[in-house]
Amino acid sequence: MSEQRSLLVRAAWFLLVGWWVTGIWLSVAWFLNVTLIGLPLGIKMINKVPLVLTLKRRDRLVTESDGGSQHSLPSRAVWFVFVGWWASGVWTGIAYALSLTIVGLPLAIWMYNRLPFVVSLYQY
Repeated sequence: MSEQRSLLVRAAWFLLVGWWVTGIWLSVAWFLNVTLIGLPLGIKMINKVPLVLTLKRRDRLVTESDGGSQHSLPSRAVWFVFVGWWASGVWTGIAYALSLTIVGLPLAIWMYNRLPFVVSLYQY
């Protein structure tokens, strides 16, 4: 995996581009998730939110061999239909509002990293 960009580059990206592009990115991703047909692309977009916001790459996936385990696909589908689609909208709105403040940015990034779980119980 390639190295992270410097903090200076990431801060400049956030201030000039990341904060507003992330709002558009999240809106498109959430819309795709709600259409169900666009769900695979919407989930991929959600997984890229920290990169779009601050150019931060994810470190690595949690796998079953690491002690993590995924919920079954049927249980994840039920979660998405009854909870995930609307909870992710609320979660995303709060995270985006926090990301517009310097003080709330660390919490927003934490929330963005957990967004795949809120949408579909997907554990990264």
